[in-house]
Amino acid sequence: MGVLGGNFLFEIDHLGIAVRSLASSKKFYEQLGLSVSPEEIVDSEKVRVVMIPLDDSRLELLEATSDDSAIARFIAKRGEGLHHVCLRVPDLDVIVDKFKKESIRLVSNEIKVGSGGHRYVFVHPSSAGGVLLELVEAQPVEDNA
Repeated sequence: MGVLGGNFLFEIDHLGIAVRSLASSKKFYEQLGLSVSPEEIVDSEKVRVVMIPLDDSRLELLEATSDDSAIARFIAKRGEGLHHVCLRVPDLDVIVDKFKKESIRLVSNEIKVGSGGHRYVFVHPSSAGGVLLELVEAQPVEDNA
C-alpha cells in the first residue's frame, strides 16, 4: 500500500492481461480451479473482459472487439501478455487533479467508466517508469436509474 499526501491508500486492484481469445484463456484459469466472472463488454475501450478474483486483487483478461482497439494494437505489436497494472484509489478526482498540477501525463484527461461501473484513468508509461498504470476508484459509480 502507498500513501499520497498522507491521506490516500493505494492497493493493487488488478493486472490487465491482453489475450487473443477469452474462451481459451478462461479455460486455463478454470483448470487451475479459479472462478471466472461472466464476460462484460466495455464499448468505450472496444474490449470484452472477465475478472478472476485472487484474494484482495484480480486478474483482468482483455480481448479486443475491434481491430482498432488499444488491446488489438498491443497484441499486434507485442503479442499476448501483461498490458497494465491497476491501482485502486479512494478518490480519483483528487488524484487526477494532483497529477495534472504536477504534469504527470495521462493517456486521456477524461475519467471514464469501465468494467463493473468503476471510474478509471490511465497514466501514460512515460510518467510511470515505462508501465501503463491504471487508476480505478474503489467504489463503483452508483446507478441513478
